[in-house]
Amino acid sequence: MTISERLAAIRRRIENACARCDRDPNDVRLVAVSKKKPAADIEQAHRAGQQLFGESYVQELMEKAPLVAAPVEWHFIGGLQSNKVKYLRGRVTLIHSVDRLSLAREISRQWQKEASVADILLQVNLAREESKRGAAEDEVLELVPQIAELPGVRIRGLMTLPPYAENPEDVRPYFRRLRRLAEQIAAAGLPGVEMRELSMGMSHDFETAIEEGATLIRIGTAIFGARN
Repeated sequence: MTISERLAAIRRRIENACARCDRDPNDVRLVAVSKKKPAADIEQAHRAGQQLFGESYVQELMEKAPLVAAPVEWHFIGGLQSNKVKYLRGRVTLIHSVDRLSLAREISRQWQKEASVADILLQVNLAREESKRGAAEDEVLELVPQIAELPGVRIRGLMTLPPYAENPEDVRPYFRRLRRLAEQIAAAGLPGVEMRELSMGMSHDFETAIEEGATLIRIGTAIFGARN
């Protein structure tokens, strides 16, 4: 299958998942995860109607973005070191992976240099897996009011990467917990904090994530094929 055909198949699956849970497909945005894939693949996906692309490595984004002539939108979805934040300024519209106050402070500092505000998601490690980044649920509840006070960032929602499971039903509880955590945070009504985005679901489980409220699904392999 071509990239265009894979994208069309995924869009049909998104529409079907939304129909099952009575959601508007326009409320679910597809982030095409293009890490390890060449700029030509991104251009091909853009010609097939894909606008939004996610990268996990700062260096790769810096090298690849200038090679993509199409007017695409970049999100950063990977683990982020504070000393790399400056390279994302002006390049990305959303950072999915903020998991500590020090990182949020650096993002705020960098974006303020251009008198702008960074939109961010807080990454939640619901299973407390040591191999994955993200703050625990109780830590997130403490982080939100602290980060909300920073002048150069806006909290737009939450992101999670649950444990891998062959059966998507096994990870449904994690998606549901993220949605409930977002509802709890939204109920606090903190100024500058919105829970409009839930970034969750990947190639093998995105339909389940949509059924549990995902607004951003991050799909790589099902679009671009296996990574080298």
